[in-house]
Amino acid sequence: MSSIKETAAQFFDACETGKGWDACEQFCHSDASFAAQADAFEGIETIQGYTEAMKGLIAGPLPDAGYDLKSFTVDEERGHVCGYAVFKGTHTGEGGPIEPSGKKVETDYVYVMEFEGDRIRHMTKIWNDGFAMRQLGWG
Repeated sequence: MSSIKETAAQFFDACETGKGWDACEQFCHSDASFAAQADAFEGIETIQGYTEAMKGLIAGPLPDAGYDLKSFTVDEERGHVCGYAVFKGTHTGEGGPIEPSGKKVETDYVYVMEFEGDRIRHMTKIWNDGFAMRQLGWG
């Protein structure tokens, strides 16, 4: 496995299991940026902010959250790694815009991780947040 693929895989798992910035920081530049065309992440511009948001989501409203990794690809020439997965969880914990609903979410998403050297410099998340929020009864 290439160095950036291994780093990306470890980052992906730490983030998607809610370990937060403390576990994800080692894989990223300290000022690594984040982008998503999703209202749920409005105002989050750093990977640190994103990883902490995921930690809060899993520790709060979706304590059974997990992911099913479908594809992981590397473009060595351009220094990018893409991870495609399906995020799953049930709103049984406290938090979110409504009381625990017991509703489930199953939503596709992609991480596009851009490397500078052996660490992530930028990440874009491609995700239809509106669809996911409706599944949970949140929007």
